[in-house]
Amino acid sequence: MVEMLVTGDQVVVRLAWWEKAAARRGDVRVPLAAVCRVTVEPDWWRALRGVHERGICMAGTLSIGARCHQAGKDFAAVGRDRPAVCVELRPPAPFRLLAVSARDDEEAAATARAIARAAPNIDTSTPCRQPLPVSGESEWAVAAERGMGQITLGTNSGR
Repeated sequence: MVEMLVTGDQVVVRLAWWEKAAARRGDVRVPLAAVCRVTVEPDWWRALRGVHERGICMAGTLSIGARCHQAGKDFAAVGRDRPAVCVELRPPAPFRLLAVSARDDEEAAATARAIARAAPNIDTSTPCRQPLPVSGESEWAVAAERGMGQITLGTNSGR
């Protein structure tokens, strides 16, 4: 079974042989310095973002492998009816999020605490995961800051 642990100055997602075959990759290693937030998601499917890119994804059952979205890539090894430990990462880490299922709520909380304690630059401003940026959202903010006129979402130009 997959496990997430701190080894030296890295967070390691250790995969069993069949999980490595399913994910089409070996163990995942990221530096602790890249960890910005650690949370526990009680509903495993809420940890999944973007679309399945590599590995195995069986709808409603499990997802093991890379997932792609507008902000980059995530690595997920999650299964039904298990909580997921979610580790948000800063660039230049290869992934934006690591999501790994734990056996139960207690194991998930203990894993999250261990990673949060070991990471040097944890963001504790919110206990929640941050949403993905919306495509085009930053362009709107820049236009508004520069006073580039009124921005409208839709018009009835048929008048």
